Amino acid sequence: MTPITVDESPAILLAEDDPVTRMLMTRFLKNAGYEVDAVANGCEALDRMTKRYYPMLVTDWEMPQMDGIALCKAVRNMQLDGYVYALLLTARDAKEHVIAGLEAGADDYLVKPVHEPELIARLNAGRRILALEHSLRVANQRNRILSITDALTGAYNRRYLMEQLPREFERCRRYGYPLSVLMCDLDHFKLINDELGHAAGDDVLQQFACRAQKFIRSNSDWIARYGGEEFLIVLPETSHDEAVVVAEKIRLLVASMPFSIHGGDAAVTVSFGIASTGPTGPDLGLKVDAMIRAADESLYKSKLAGRNCSTGQQMGVPLALAAHA
Repeated sequence: MTPITVDESPAILLAEDDPVTRMLMTRFLKNAGYEVDAVANGCEALDRMTKRYYPMLVTDWEMPQMDGIALCKAVRNMQLDGYVYALLLTARDAKEHVIAGLEAGADDYLVKPVHEPELIARLNAGRRILALEHSLRVANQRNRILSITDALTGAYNRRYLMEQLPREFERCRRYGYPLSVLMCDLDHFKLINDELGHAAGDDVLQQFACRAQKFIRSNSDWIARYGGEEFLIVLPETSHDEAVVVAEKIRLLVASMPFSIHGGDAAVTVSFGIASTGPTGPDLGLKVDAMIRAADESLYKSKLAGRNCSTGQQMGVPLALAAHA
């Protein structure tokens, strides 16, 4: 999203039914440095708004098909990429008309005939409002990201996992897609912390998250830190056999290259527990916590089998060793 600053000139959508006024205002606003798209009525303006985000709307009140009041109301009910500063132009200067315009969603109004310097002053005020609104939106988004992200590894945190996994579950159930989860546990991680220090342990956790990202799809798969040295990788639309392949790729990459840590390198391995739904997605009786528990049980089998391996189960199918180093 491009930041809006006071020094920039946001694009303006101009709705004016009089062709001469529309032409003159378009020329004036372009000379003032604005990008302007002009339409003849509110319906055309609303159609343009559905195709592109315009930070500023300058609209006449009296127009055929849809007037400025109805247009302002419609714009306020739309889900757009950002706030729209709406300036209403009207020949009606009675207080009740001004109140009606502002209550319809206009931010400001000008009485016709428009005095050009006053119009620019009002638009400059609108740009300041847009800049403040954008800053607030960016700050809220940043806070949202911080609230769902593990500060050390950059993976999602457990809070996000418990919010989002049920949504993935229901989506795969609705559309009949398989879903797989990988429970990952770094082998002998306590020894790394005890012998090499917690800074070295932090390095390992960070680098594991980076390596795991190499073999998951950025547009659908995601990884969350489950706790300590455990991570859960969520693979929507992924069958059990495909999940085993992903787990093995990550496992081999981790084992094949030492991790760079404070004071040197460290050889690290990882064990996986895999749980997958059937090929048509979760059945109605399957719950999210049961799937996580199944992945954890599979991980325990990998630990018993000597670590540095992947064990998996398709829900409803007995545990089976899927792959072993």
